Amino acid sequence: MKKLQLKIPVILPQVPNEKDACVKRLIKELEAEEGLEKVHIADEQADSVPQLCFHYDPDIISIDRIQSLAERTGAEITEKYGHLLIEVNGIRHTRQARTIEKSLLAIEGVLEASATAGGLIRLEYDKRETNLEEISARLEKENLKVDKSSSADEDGFVSAEKDPEKLNEEGKKGKEADHKDKGGHDHEEGEDHAHAHGGIFGKNTELIFAIICGALLGIGFGLSYVASIPDWVSLSLYVGAYFFGGYFTAKEAIQTVAKGGFEIDFLMLVAAIGAAVLGEWAEGALLLFLFSLGHALEHYAMNKARKSIAALADLAPKTALLKKDGKTEEVGIEKLGIGDIIVVKPNSKISADGVVVDGKSSVNQAPITGESVPVDKVPVEDSAKDYSEDDDIKDENRVFAGTINGNNTLEIKVIKEAKDSTLSRLVKLVNEAQTQKSPTQLLTDKFERYFVPSVLVLVGLLLLAFLVIDEPFSASFYRAMAVLVAASPCALAISTPSAVLSGVARAARGGVLIKGGRPLEDLGELTALAFDKTGTLTEGKPKLTQVVPLGDMQENELLKIAVAVEGLSDHPLAKAVVRDGKERLEGKEIPDASNLEAVLGKGIKASLSEDKIYIGNLDLFEGLDERTPSEKIATKVRGLEGGGNTTMLIRKNEEYIGIIALMDTPRGAAKQTLSELKEIGIKRMIMLTGDNQKVADAVAEEIGLTDAWGSLLPEEKVDAIKKLKEQESKVAMVGDGVNDAPAMANSTVGIAMGAAGSDVALETADIALMADKLETLPFAIGLSRKAKAIIKQNLWVSLGIVALLIPATIFGFANIGVAVVIHEGSTLLVVFNALRLLAYNK
Repeated sequence: MKKLQLKIPVILPQVPNEKDACVKRLIKELEAEEGLEKVHIADEQADSVPQLCFHYDPDIISIDRIQSLAERTGAEITEKYGHLLIEVNGIRHTRQARTIEKSLLAIEGVLEASATAGGLIRLEYDKRETNLEEISARLEKENLKVDKSSSADEDGFVSAEKDPEKLNEEGKKGKEADHKDKGGHDHEEGEDHAHAHGGIFGKNTELIFAIICGALLGIGFGLSYVASIPDWVSLSLYVGAYFFGGYFTAKEAIQTVAKGGFEIDFLMLVAAIGAAVLGEWAEGALLLFLFSLGHALEHYAMNKARKSIAALADLAPKTALLKKDGKTEEVGIEKLGIGDIIVVKPNSKISADGVVVDGKSSVNQAPITGESVPVDKVPVEDSAKDYSEDDDIKDENRVFAGTINGNNTLEIKVIKEAKDSTLSRLVKLVNEAQTQKSPTQLLTDKFERYFVPSVLVLVGLLLLAFLVIDEPFSASFYRAMAVLVAASPCALAISTPSAVLSGVARAARGGVLIKGGRPLEDLGELTALAFDKTGTLTEGKPKLTQVVPLGDMQENELLKIAVAVEGLSDHPLAKAVVRDGKERLEGKEIPDASNLEAVLGKGIKASLSEDKIYIGNLDLFEGLDERTPSEKIATKVRGLEGGGNTTMLIRKNEEYIGIIALMDTPRGAAKQTLSELKEIGIKRMIMLTGDNQKVADAVAEEIGLTDAWGSLLPEEKVDAIKKLKEQESKVAMVGDGVNDAPAMANSTVGIAMGAAGSDVALETADIALMADKLETLPFAIGLSRKAKAIIKQNLWVSLGIVALLIPATIFGFANIGVAVVIHEGSTLLVVFNALRLLAYNK
């Protein structure tokens, strides 16, 4: 397995040197990430900036991911490394994509290159050793035209329409290579540009050439049986069939041989020329017809999956109605700035991410989140506020670019520029996902590296068979060519990428972002799921359920004290006490508290007039002083906790005056969702929560979890995930992608819910559920299981046919025509089998 290493300077604010605990914590967290083999401080000069050295597997984790991980844990990574995602025109199939990968990796400074048959190239390179000029020059040598490129800078990925000339110009700017283009996309991704191989018939030239070849072959073959027509007429038609059937084959074969390699195209051409030399023009023309038709249909089939992804980019309208000084004017979405107000008319698409400032309507969010029911939208309370940095916008106020307004006009305040919208990020991440190879694809690539040379040795021996067996050279040649065709692993090469592409495309259409083949396959193999409790399995909105006064205390008086003290805290439970307490007090005056002091994980202390107020769990009072709660009070507290409540005991000076209880109610869909997950084969479903064990057990029993682990601190959740991985091999962590990021990083697959409203969740999770709906999870897992099953089917078909066809051609049971039919048939079979994923429904 290929391993790489890179060094990144560590610049941590207020950290004296690399031996500081912060750096050790950073290293510990990074080493927990899958794909990072080792992280350590490199040996540097005493006066230089300390550098972290990363030993990593590029097939599992990218440089860009390493940088984002390091930044999230506190490091400012200097921009030594570039990350490019380029969309090109001219890659015809998976085998050519691999050739391009090798060519790009030959450029000094390019650390990793991944190309797909879909026309996407992902590059990671050292900016000090190479630049866009060199990269674009190499792409031109490969006869590829750049349609779009996106590069990583301090603001993330920026997409812009490019052409080779412009890309070259940017490359010449040296350090300005990682450009930032404010423009939008005029390029229509929905067009089949990726496979417009040129020619008089445009994008369909290859298919039309194949049909012409078949027509000429058929006419020539038919005329050969008419005695009155000279032989040269049929021969002329066969020559014409050779031209149309062999045009693209010869073009690619010449390009490949010029680079010192050869693929199946070259072998087909050699076999066809051999047939012509031996006078078997009809057989050679048939071979070229079947091969060219198979390739053309393969491109057509793969385009169906690409279109599904390309359609995402076309969701957002290209213009918006900008409201300025009381007037509205139509402008391009690239001209919209944060804070602008846009008007969205009834039944039209929303042009930008924003918040509603005027009007009420229902919005169809299915294009982004996959939700089937439109969501009601209402204006925000404070329309003057800047919401661009606010991560906690209510769903009823937030709208996304590409979603569809209902029957009423809305006025929306823009909170993200077009290039940073949720839709733009989703398109970029889905495109990048196509370039991330799955474990099965890596395995098949490795198999082919050994298989192809073995086949060539076998073919070489078969060419010499006439020296041993009493047969003419032509017979040995035919047999060898038939074996070459039979052994060509075309179906194997495309079996996994086609399934991954279809799976990622279908998921995106259902509001699920799957970042590549690895998480797609891993999700399909899971038997255990770990859930964060708050906001994942529950509503995340605790409610005040009980107020229990003790001694002579009155309920209203107890509530006033609780609301006054908790009003100083920004803890979610404190906010719930204040919200529900004020509602119960119905406008009664609340006293002023001061001197708040928090005790981590236990409670708070504060002053109220001359009194000292303590609010917290039983642990707070155990270590406070000798005035511990009586057994009677402790029993009451435990009784409430046993019912699933989170309790707060309140003490005024030395007297215990009451108990308040809150409960975070489970999501309405939680029980049904967990039942569905059990049906599709998830054996263990574990809840990880900071709440006490009794609360955890009560929630687990109510919604049907198999395990509940309570009283966990954030770092203990990470240990819990590690423990689960030892027991279950592969475990997914489901959370919000923000607070749960460390636990997600340590799980096999991190799944974030409600990712459409969180940039952090979009970037950190392996799988992002765009809607904040737990019920999307069975769809995502079911789709992944189906994808895994289809990948296995494709592998058995592609390997099985090769295993049967090689001996059949060696022993003469199948000639070269049969070999071509079965070879092309198996390739089309695995592609169309993979396309079944596009029609997947839960």
